[in-house]
Amino acid sequence: MIEIKDYWMGRDVRFAAELTPEIETNAAETIRRVNLLLDRAALDGVYPGIDPRTGTEVSSGWRPAAINEHTKNAASGSKHLTARAEDVRDTQQRSLARWCVSHQDVLAEIGLWIEDPQWCPTWVHFQTVPPGSGLRVYVPSTAPAICAKLPEQEALA
Repeated sequence: MIEIKDYWMGRDVRFAAELTPEIETNAAETIRRVNLLLDRAALDGVYPGIDPRTGTEVSSGWRPAAINEHTKNAASGSKHLTARAEDVRDTQQRSLARWCVSHQDVLAEIGLWIEDPQWCPTWVHFQTVPPGSGLRVYVPSTAPAICAKLPEQEALA
């Protein structure tokens, strides 16, 4: 289970001046939804990985502007800035991403969207607001994909 301290990654202290009540509310809701999703995946024996940098399931939580600016491939309008996104570490087998692609109905039920796993090779990017395309699994940029499609994505094509 992801806890708020895991999501903050110490940034709530280092960037306290930027931490608004809205960001705190958004963070709590993002964590709640992601934990619901992880609970559902666990029923099928699917679990997130542990990020080697953080020692938790969280690869990236809330990003103050200074952190976002120095995060490789981060969008200038990233949902991480408003605590409406969370990156969760995946396993080497991409079991979490594969499960999410195959269970888009669960994503919809919980109110989560994910970036296409081709752009997230070691994590799953969850967000609580729809992307411009409205797609449950969406392409995050015009940059080329970083990795191949998952077999589950091929099956849906």
